[in-house]
Amino acid sequence: MAAFDGALGWLTANPIAHRGLHDGNKTVAENSIPAAEAAIAAGYAIECDVQLSADGTPFIFHDHTLERLTGREADFRALGDEAIAGLRLAGTKAVIPTVADFLATVAGRVPVVMELKGIAPDVDADYFARLQPVLESYRGELALMSFDPWLIDQMLAARPGRPIGLTATGHTPDAFAAHRQVFERGCDFSSYDIHHVPNPFTEWVRGKGAPLISWTVRTEAQIRISRDHCDQMTFEGIAPQQ
Repeated sequence: MAAFDGALGWLTANPIAHRGLHDGNKTVAENSIPAAEAAIAAGYAIECDVQLSADGTPFIFHDHTLERLTGREADFRALGDEAIAGLRLAGTKAVIPTVADFLATVAGRVPVVMELKGIAPDVDADYFARLQPVLESYRGELALMSFDPWLIDQMLAARPGRPIGLTATGHTPDAFAAHRQVFERGCDFSSYDIHHVPNPFTEWVRGKGAPLISWTVRTEAQIRISRDHCDQMTFEGIAPQQ
């Protein structure tokens, strides 16, 4: 049984900017407020990532380590809120936003597709409990997803009133069987690696009438594959027509 009982047309209505509409971290950093504003101005939905700080605060950030985007050699989870607030993204003036600040910026103007990135179930037993209060106060269209079955289980148990999706990759029968097992726990949609689309799992998802999103589309050829075999694309480095 699906987790969300509302309409899902908004989830696939427009292309989804991967980590916001950034420019490869030259002047507009990924997962930043400027990247969100650029996506909103262009009319795209926004994909973003969530990591918890050492204080348990949800931030918008992709990597488990800080070096690529801030130059600091440290695990994201090792830093508290004050230390994170002092960092800047990719040599720009942009800070690492909290989920609360990021959603306050979006303010329901475009849909948000939020990927939860945890460490392990024994470390993050309260992961979704940390995030849920921020989501409960948000009135915009927002979907949740994760690669991790244990995080999907946390979301399904919490019944957040948001669509819940499985982010996935793989091209083997074992991978497809594992994905289907997780999806059948109650997922509403899936976001799948464009390099492995189409496949029996993605066709099964669409056959159920559930939305299928591709990630991450970067070429014209991948745009064509996504349009033929998915309901919407998560893109980066190109500007797909809407």
